[in-house]
Amino acid sequence: MNGLLTDALLLGLGATAFMDIVALLQKRLLGIPSLNYAMVGRWLGHLPKGRFIHRPIGESAPIQAEMALGWLAHYLIGIAFAIIFLVLVGPNWLARPTLIAALGFGVITVIAPFLFLQPGMGAGVAARKTPQPTTARLRSLFAHASFGVGLWLAGVLVMRVL
Repeated sequence: MNGLLTDALLLGLGATAFMDIVALLQKRLLGIPSLNYAMVGRWLGHLPKGRFIHRPIGESAPIQAEMALGWLAHYLIGIAFAIIFLVLVGPNWLARPTLIAALGFGVITVIAPFLFLQPGMGAGVAARKTPQPTTARLRSLFAHASFGVGLWLAGVLVMRVL
């Protein structure tokens, strides 16, 4: 179990960092805005108060340290996804990391924002209440696909280094 957690920590941090690098490049090179993690922190900060849905999150009261909370949650979710991935693919995946398994899993993880984060932040299921739902969906899909590529790259690095 300890090996699984260590591997998941390395994979989750690496994949999430890769996802963030891709988002930064999209913003700098293409002008595509990335997710504001302060709003994720705000959403999470309101959950203990019993508030799941906001209309929209930007109009809800700020939460102390919401930016830090949002970024922390982003990386913890990446680690949690890596644990799930490693449980699904089995311990031998790290011996020979495959892109197709990691990319497929990354794409599947888009279910989380579609069904939880976006509705909770006031955007509706799969961003249906946004001005351009198809664009929002494609951006989410691309972000999660980049997470999958990051899982694979982190797996290759972990395999070579460890």
